[in-house]
Amino acid sequence: MAEKIYPTTVPTRVAFIGLGTMGYPMAGHLKRAGHDVCVYNRTTAKAEKWVEKFGGTMAATPREAAEGARIVFACVGNDDDLRSVVLGDDGALAGMSAGSMFWDHTTASAHVERDLAKVAAEKGVAWVDAPVSGGQSGAENGTLTMLCGGEELACNLGRPIVMSYAAAVTRMGDTGAGQLAKMVNQICIAGCVQGLAEAVAFGMNAGLDMEKVIDAIGRGAASSWQLVNRGKTMAEGKFDFGFAVDWMRKDLGIVMEEARRNGSQLPVTELVDRFYGEIQAEGGNRLDTSSLILRLPRKARQSS
Repeated sequence: MAEKIYPTTVPTRVAFIGLGTMGYPMAGHLKRAGHDVCVYNRTTAKAEKWVEKFGGTMAATPREAAEGARIVFACVGNDDDLRSVVLGDDGALAGMSAGSMFWDHTTASAHVERDLAKVAAEKGVAWVDAPVSGGQSGAENGTLTMLCGGEELACNLGRPIVMSYAAAVTRMGDTGAGQLAKMVNQICIAGCVQGLAEAVAFGMNAGLDMEKVIDAIGRGAASSWQLVNRGKTMAEGKFDFGFAVDWMRKDLGIVMEEARRNGSQLPVTELVDRFYGEIQAEGGNRLDTSSLILRLPRKARQSS
């Protein structure tokens, strides 16, 4: 893939909270784009490793990281993790000034975003919920798709900076709309991966050369990101990359909670969530989501 071309922006003081699989490279792109980046991570060794690789600085608390930052970014695990790094005496909001912005890349519930946005507004801080899609490879290559909820002005002001690690940034509506759009994304992925798992297993059992099949149908109506990027590795039994089952189940839990709230019926999503539970029960918590195929009988192709 071509080297990331960074947008021309004025160097800006920013903070990044959460250096996990996604946050670590995302913060790195900000530094490579020329911004003054201070990071915080619950595990200090990870922050030290980041500073050694990219430069920048690290802080002992989210509050210290946020002090003086024009934008504070976060990418943590769940609603509770988000609250813990935002609220309280050592939380990011305690160190933020009026006129600054908080961009949250966590995949979280819409209601936690709305609640925290209200607290931020009391300090004059603009809040944008901005979950991302594109997985680990998208974060590393700076090609993420970002779905934003929040005031239009805040989204517009932050867009040139987040383009350091995104290929597309779209405002979906008011606070919470970004998370709701991400839920739509996860519903689509759940059904797509299950369908792909069944198709690949079927093809293997039929004795087809699945590499050839995937190359062919990948140019037709059956094509998808999942087929192109995960179809062949499914057939090869490789699941040591990408988006982990544990994370997908967390996301689908958020989806189904929101579905109960808004009256949606998600029979396929609920079924796939149970299938992922079976993968977890067999110890596949950290396998890629394409590991759904492990539930299905499949035969190795005989050489002809």
